[in-house]
Order: sequence, then C-alpha cells, then structure tokens
Amino acid sequence: METYNPSKFDIAEYLEDDEMIAEYLNSVLEDDDTADILTAFGHIAKAQGMSKIAAETGLSRPSLYKALSKGAKPQFETVLKVLRAIGSNLHVKTT
Repeated sequence: METYNPSKFDIAEYLEDDEMIAEYLNSVLEDDDTADILTAFGHIAKAQGMSKIAAETGLSRPSLYKALSKGAKPQFETVLKVLRAIGSNLHVKTT
C-alpha cells in the first residue's frame, strides 16, 4: 500500500496578482486579528519575493522573516514599510 503524504498548503502560491492579494488582505483585515494580519503580510511578501520586499524595506531577509513570524511584535514603522513594499497603504474612511 502506498503512503500518501499531502503537501502543506501554502497560500503564497495562490497570490498571483494585485487583485487576489487585495482580496486576501481585506479578508484578513476584517477579522481584526493582529497575528493573522502579520501572517498575511508574510504570505504576500513570500508571494512577491522575500528578497525584493527585504530590499524595499531596508530590512535583511532574516529580520523580515522574524518580524512577520507567528508571535512577533514588530514596530509600527516596520509594519508600514512592509505594507508599502507589498504595494498597499493605510487609508482612513468614515463609517
């Protein structure tokens, strides 16, 4: 009998264009979970190329991985740098 080893799901493989990335990020933002938001930034950075994002933020790749890892508490400045590097920004709207 053959052993079945399913591969681990990696959402970064499915974030193929800006529209998909925006939809994913907006979905995560709706849940208001800071850890999930940072994880989503990591998925998006991986999809776009961690080296590219590291260069654009001025962070080393290891620092970027650490800042976006589970349980991390990066500085707000780092979050903004990553957000801009992945092609997003913060916008305020009234409700």
